[in-house]
This record gives sequence, structure tokens and C-alpha cells, in this order.
Amino acid sequence: MSPSAPQPGREPLVTSDPERMRALAHPLRLRILSLLDDEGDVTATRCAEATGESVASCSFHLRMLAKYGFVEAAERRGKEKPWRAVGQGRRTRFDPDVPGSLPAAGAVAALLLDQEAGRVRDWLARAGSEAPEWLLASTLTTASFWATRDELADLAREVEALTDRFAGRWDDPSLRPAGSRPARLLGVVNADVPARRDGTPPVAGDAR
Repeated sequence: MSPSAPQPGREPLVTSDPERMRALAHPLRLRILSLLDDEGDVTATRCAEATGESVASCSFHLRMLAKYGFVEAAERRGKEKPWRAVGQGRRTRFDPDVPGSLPAAGAVAALLLDQEAGRVRDWLARAGSEAPEWLLASTLTTASFWATRDELADLAREVEALTDRFAGRWDDPSLRPAGSRPARLLGVVNADVPARRDGTPPVAGDAR
């Protein structure tokens, strides 16, 4: 469960702490963090411009994100007080040994899914103004298959590594090829959980 895929080259911030994840589970805070990921150091004023929220609201949520270690003060620019993300991307992880981590991580994941679904819907709504070659280079696909737990875990790691080939391009514009544009990947790898009569999920070989 990750509210932001890490860009290779810098380490992502990883947490299974329920309190920190609950602090992250806020729509505006996720939008602010996404802006920081995209633009680097930003001020509360810039956050307000990008999100449509007030400067005071953005300033409050930046301070809360700083309190829980997700952002930190960047170098001042005159009277401006910019902020930057801690680490490159974030991973919120369920830990079976940490009570409360599953619902906390799930809350962040649900908000992230809503945010990304809205972004995809916006892309679809504006597709008519996009160049055909960029549309043909894009895809929205789903797949269903049978897999073991280990196979599913391997696939999840492979999906996470799909964008490694573009390492460093957010931070270093000189690495961006001519004609490149910002792009997004949303990936979810999960096993279906159809319940049997006793409430436990079936596996291959079960008699229903």
C-alpha cells in the first residue's frame, strides 16, 4: 500500500506505524505530498494555488505532515518558507506484528485509490484534446489469473520495479529525453477473497 511510488535513486520513507499512517490519511495531505514529489520545494502559497485550498489550510497540513516526519523545512528563499518531502516517495505497510497497522494502511490506500481514480477519470475526460500518438501509447488494462502467494509476491515486486528504467528523471532534467512528458502508473496486485461457507477463502483443489 503506497501513496506514492518511489523514484529510484533516493530511498522512500517506509512506515508501519498506525499513528503516522492515520496522520497521512487525509485527502489534502496526499495532494500536497504529490505536489512536493512533482515540484520539489514548495511553499504553502504554491500548495494553495495547486489545490484550490486556502494558504492557512495548506500551512496547517504542512505542519502536521512535518510533525509526523513526512515533510521538512527547506532552505528559505527570502521571506518564503518552502517545504520538501522527506525521502523520495512513501510506503505505508501492513505489519502483522503491529496492532492497528492494517486499518491504518488500508485507509491511506483507499484515499490514494480515490485520488488516482479521479486523475484517470480526468485524463479520460480530456482525451479528446490529446494527440493520437500519446493516446495510443497509453493503456488501461485489467487481468485475472490464478497464482500462489509466492508468485503473487514476485509479481507485486516486478510491478513496483517497472519504472526503474526512468530513474532520476524527476530530480535531474538533463536525464529527460527530448519529447518526454510526465507520466503515471497505477498498479494494484491482489488476490481475490471469495468466502466459503465457513468464511475462509478457497484455494486450488478445494471442494466447494
